Amino acid sequence: MYVRLVKVRSSSGTVNEYVRVVEAYRQDGKVKQRVVADLGRKDLLSEMLPKLQRVLRGDDTGGDNDAQTAIDPADPEIVDASTWGPVLAVRTVFDQLGLWSILDETLGHAKNVPFADRAFVLIANRIIAPASEHGLAGWLETDFVCDRQGRRFVPQWHQHNRVRVDFRQLESWYRTLDQLHKAKNRIEVALYHRLRDLFSIKPELVLYDITSTYFEGAGPEGFAKHGYSRDGKPHNVQVVVGVVMVAGWPIAHHVWEGNRIDHSTVQDVITDLRKRFDFGRVVFVGDRGMVTDENLESFTKDGQGYLVGVKRRRNAELNSLLDTIDESKWIDCPTGITARERKQNPPRTRAQEVATNDPAVRVIVIDSDERREYEQAMREKSMERARAKLGKLKERVASGSLKQPEKIGAAAERIMQRYHGYRYFEWSLRAGAFEFGESEKQLSREKKIEGKYVIMTGEKNLGVLDAVAIYKDLSEVERGFRRLKDVLALRPIYHQVERRVKAHIFVAALALLVQRFLERRLKGAGLDLSPERAMQALSTLRSVTFQWDGQPACRGVSGGCADARKVLKAMGLIATRPPSPPAGQETVM
Repeated sequence: MYVRLVKVRSSSGTVNEYVRVVEAYRQDGKVKQRVVADLGRKDLLSEMLPKLQRVLRGDDTGGDNDAQTAIDPADPEIVDASTWGPVLAVRTVFDQLGLWSILDETLGHAKNVPFADRAFVLIANRIIAPASEHGLAGWLETDFVCDRQGRRFVPQWHQHNRVRVDFRQLESWYRTLDQLHKAKNRIEVALYHRLRDLFSIKPELVLYDITSTYFEGAGPEGFAKHGYSRDGKPHNVQVVVGVVMVAGWPIAHHVWEGNRIDHSTVQDVITDLRKRFDFGRVVFVGDRGMVTDENLESFTKDGQGYLVGVKRRRNAELNSLLDTIDESKWIDCPTGITARERKQNPPRTRAQEVATNDPAVRVIVIDSDERREYEQAMREKSMERARAKLGKLKERVASGSLKQPEKIGAAAERIMQRYHGYRYFEWSLRAGAFEFGESEKQLSREKKIEGKYVIMTGEKNLGVLDAVAIYKDLSEVERGFRRLKDVLALRPIYHQVERRVKAHIFVAALALLVQRFLERRLKGAGLDLSPERAMQALSTLRSVTFQWDGQPACRGVSGGCADARKVLKAMGLIATRPPSPPAGQETVM
């Protein structure tokens, strides 16, 4: 173990020397080094040397060994110890992704704090401790969040009715949202070009899916509307959000009125990609809700490709397609993580192409043991619940407590709708007697489609396994939605102005991109850590401000846990200190 001096240039151009304790160790036959402790700036340590020597010798004024050691008035006072690691990680991604320069160019300038720095705060907050613009002020008290000059953002409190945050501070965040909304299209294009250069993205496959997010309250008039709710909140108004992903990266998103139908958005998305991103021929990959004859015809007419899921229910042709399956022609697909984890009898995924009447259309059936197990369990649960409810209804009718045919029919309809009963049962009412039983036709059809996906494409040169892999990539979009809505707290939305609703969603989309970038860095370094777990580990890095009596305050960074050090290494981070702010400008609102 030995001491090393490292020169680090600050944001103001000043070069400071830092003292670090470095340890040598052997790994795989090679001698490597790691930083054990960052002791701080050399000039400040020189001033503290006499006091440090006394502390290291164990000198104190505490009396006998059994008594509590007294605090030496010359010992340092800890003024602040704020969480710093997660903010440091987001700052680093901003640097490596080139997001600072993109935001500077597109958002314009502000008098005191650049809009890019304020946008950074909003995006970092979405990832680290999602909150509204009101709740963000509380986060600024617990985490060390600073601009590029090192000036710490501090909350301004002023109670006015139910609002505790000073309106001037809220107004600064709202102005930032407005600037983000105006610059959204340019930012997305600039980020796509940056990703394309960094990772050699080829825009051949465009994955697209839709979700919705609801409002607490009325929402913007004419924009927040009732529609198909994926949140299970049919009584709340909502907006519809569509996300476009290329090569695993979310490159664009769209926000529509809450009653917009899924498949009606597809042409808007394709037009936008060709016009704004200058895409040539693409293969559109979408889920079952995106499929209409009109969309497929438009793809073919424009020379675009497609690979889409086929609806399994309310599809007259599906039965005949499944009947053409040849059990000897299944092709085994590579096993996934879940399958590899199961030591004995891992679940299979198989696929085969089946014949169609249209030579321009290829249909591929995917059969998944894992999916079949899940769907079978869900079917049995629904059947059990529906059977119990129908049995109680039968008892009510038999006892005479329910006699009117229209009320009996309405009660049966509610049960069948709630538990998908029409997939499994049929019922009748004859001579005042209610009867029900399993529907052989419907139940056999349900069992036939369990565990099976059907995808359709017009791509002639695409192999069966390649088509399956591409379609499975749609799960990345779904995973992105879960992060957009859960991890990033996209829902519910409280804004009542349309442009700020869109800006709120844009902030979440940018936060998702930052998370994906971090995830890519972790995987590239061979770390088996999710972005969430990495952020949790990094929270052990704290910016500590301490002071000796009569001396200027000093600031250092705690070492962090073992996983935190691994994340820092994966991100190529050596200097972990916040930048030093200009004298007299330590904080900013």
